[in-house]
Amino acid sequence: MAEMSMNRIIHGAFRRDLARFENGLATLADGDTRRAQQLSAAWANFEHQLTIHHKSEHAIAWPALRRVGISDELTTKWDGEHEKMAAALSTADGAMRALRDTVSSQNIAAARSAITELRTVALEHLEHEEADLEPFLLSHKGNPDLRAMGRQMGREYKLPEAGVFFAWLQDGADPDEKAALRKEVPGPVVAMLTRVFGGKYRRTVAATWR
Repeated sequence: MAEMSMNRIIHGAFRRDLARFENGLATLADGDTRRAQQLSAAWANFEHQLTIHHKSEHAIAWPALRRVGISDELTTKWDGEHEKMAAALSTADGAMRALRDTVSSQNIAAARSAITELRTVALEHLEHEEADLEPFLLSHKGNPDLRAMGRQMGREYKLPEAGVFFAWLQDGADPDEKAALRKEVPGPVVAMLTRVFGGKYRRTVAATWR
């Protein structure tokens, strides 16, 4: 099993969703309100997860990483990429909201274009960040500052939101990602949170991708 950090596990969920949105919009028919509502619910979850992840990186991860040895140059580079991604996310959010309200061929095309642009910008950033950060995180595994960082970022997810987060994180994950998750968070904790508090995700989002 390839070792991976929690950060990379989360990135895997973003990658899966972006591909799913591209595929879902490519097959959405003009006037299919029911399918558009499903995609809208999945989008609301994606937008929330991406926003909270990046806010946590700015507020919690970057200061901790700099204390452990990551350069200001790198975090400044990542911040610039986050700004580009935030702009693309805002455009995509507007397009998805318009599509939710009116399922027309024009709005479908606009949403597809916005999601494609967001995916391009997001994948570029995720690859850049992982190339520099993943080896650093794995080589400093167990560092007290990084362990404290992980705990603090975890506290950003309150109940029942934590259950939604873990259900989303595992939806479509490959065996290596699921095994890595259980190395980062005890398996019984993941199972309990997912089973007890992940119902909202299963009802409102997971069904979209089945």
